[in-house]
Amino acid sequence: MKKIVCIPDSFKGTLSSQKICDILEDKAKKHFPEVEVVSIPVADGGEGSVDAFLTALGGDRITVTVKNPYFEDMTSFYGLIDNGQTAVIEMAAAAGLPLVEDRKDPSKTTTYGVGQLILDAAKRGVKKIIVGLGGSSTNDGGCGAAAAVGVRFLDQVGCEFVPTGGTLKDIDAIDFSGRSKLLEGIEFVTMCDIDNPMYGKTGASYIFGPQKGANKEMVEFLDQGMINLCEVIKKDKGMDLSEVPGGGAAGAMGAGMIAFFDSRLQMGIETVLDTVGFDKIISDADMIFTGEGKLDSQSLRGKVVIGVAKRAQKQSVPVTVIVGGAADADIDEAYDMGISSVFTINRLPEDFSVSRYNSEANLGYTVDNIFRLIKSAARA
Repeated sequence: MKKIVCIPDSFKGTLSSQKICDILEDKAKKHFPEVEVVSIPVADGGEGSVDAFLTALGGDRITVTVKNPYFEDMTSFYGLIDNGQTAVIEMAAAAGLPLVEDRKDPSKTTTYGVGQLILDAAKRGVKKIIVGLGGSSTNDGGCGAAAAVGVRFLDQVGCEFVPTGGTLKDIDAIDFSGRSKLLEGIEFVTMCDIDNPMYGKTGASYIFGPQKGANKEMVEFLDQGMINLCEVIKKDKGMDLSEVPGGGAAGAMGAGMIAFFDSRLQMGIETVLDTVGFDKIISDADMIFTGEGKLDSQSLRGKVVIGVAKRAQKQSVPVTVIVGGAADADIDEAYDMGISSVFTINRLPEDFSVSRYNSEANLGYTVDNIFRLIKSAARA
């Protein structure tokens, strides 16, 4: 075995993608000392996305003072990769739920700081900006970010304001003429792994509002505001975003990225694979290792494991999947999509509340056995 590629998702609540890569590399070199190990830690667009890209590709972590979800100054960051030509921004770095602590209120929080990060990257002359959605405390449809780059929001009497989730209902017109010229010519890609629409029972407010602090009455109020935003965007930009899959992601930041930044929404794993040049990396690989906490029907909808497997299948590179658990009914279909084998790490019939604390050791044992098997097969 001369080369392996490690590109696992995290095991939610137990092991980070980077930790899994480290364990895989350690065990691989134990049995195959000369093997080349390429590690590509993965994040889904939320917290950790910038560091994942920087680890995989190198680059610079840029620190900037921006507004937090309550318009207070904070120190935030983004990444520059590709020799400074591409910026990677995770909206959680300026609008994340952990930033509000015990002040959860999606009617008042803003994405303004995310727009400031975007503008700072544009000032540095980047050609492409990747924005990761996930873990937000907001429900403003990306209006705060838009305001930060010069888009003007006007109420019925023509007064300008920066909308939050609670004031989306007051938007009567959107003026795009002041949008920063620095954004012109920049390619925007938004990492988005959900397909919820802007509004309605499966939209941003109803599905994600409660975890951000909204009660039933506020959810309904926020949804009405989102409907109004959608209608004004349709009126002033000619875009009907009401049924766009992913438009409701991160408090409808997905829709905002389309309307205000002319971005395309793309599955997170596809963005990662394209950005790191995955197809070229695996062209001479003997094996790809990937995995996640649980392999199930959700995995088959285009998450990390299947995204990797489909690319590998085109080049006939075997894919070994290591997971915490697997739903048997879904494994056969996964094999048809490019997966070669699936291994679960839990060695005893324990409840997750117990096994989660043994995840690192269990993963190490499992990986060690896989490489022992490969070495034995190679001798045969």
